[in-house]
Amino acid sequence: MLQLDLRGAGIQTRDMARPRTTIHLVRHGEVHNPDHVVYERLPGYHLSERGRQMARRVAEHFAATPTPAVDLLVASPLERAQETAAPIAEALGLAIRAEPRVIEAGSSFAGQRVSVPNLLKPRTAKRLFNPLKPSWGEPFSDIAARMHAVLAELREEAPGGRVIVVSHQSPIWRARLAAEGRPLWPLPRGRACSLASITSLVYEGERLSAVHYYEPAAALLPPELR
Repeated sequence: MLQLDLRGAGIQTRDMARPRTTIHLVRHGEVHNPDHVVYERLPGYHLSERGRQMARRVAEHFAATPTPAVDLLVASPLERAQETAAPIAEALGLAIRAEPRVIEAGSSFAGQRVSVPNLLKPRTAKRLFNPLKPSWGEPFSDIAARMHAVLAELREEAPGGRVIVVSHQSPIWRARLAAEGRPLWPLPRGRACSLASITSLVYEGERLSAVHYYEPAAALLPPELR
């Protein structure tokens, strides 16, 4: 299991008087997508059998660390997120709260197969003029803003506790980058947000004090994603 601690303990020591709240951002498991289309927010895309195994691994991870207790379980309304949250809810005895603001990023490529030949077609290439925004879909700044609005509300609702949010790669990654004060547009190869991964944001009051990253289902990842 991979674990990264990217912030110093010194901040935690200075802010001990503030409630320490941890928000775990969980990416959903593998999706059944034999046609390899960009599914984005499209309905009807469910976890594969391997994705369900990944979700169970995540649930087992949280069940193995029962203290402090998890106060809230929030998930994107899309099927793959709800199905990833289901075994977590069962393992922890929690209800799943649907939260539309943690949904996948919007994209004009939804429903299409994205390949190099397709990207070179004029009607497709014209959408790629600004990858820093990006020009083909929901701006990264908007994704980060909606995610952080939810995180702020959850910190107020469960001060000093733990919250699990099941979401998608782009929203989780943008939320982390914004929390760390980093640019929102790094290339995908530098992105630490694998299938069924857990990105834990630890706050002392309103201040981010630590970031931890776990891959409890790493052994189940397809070879090309390891």
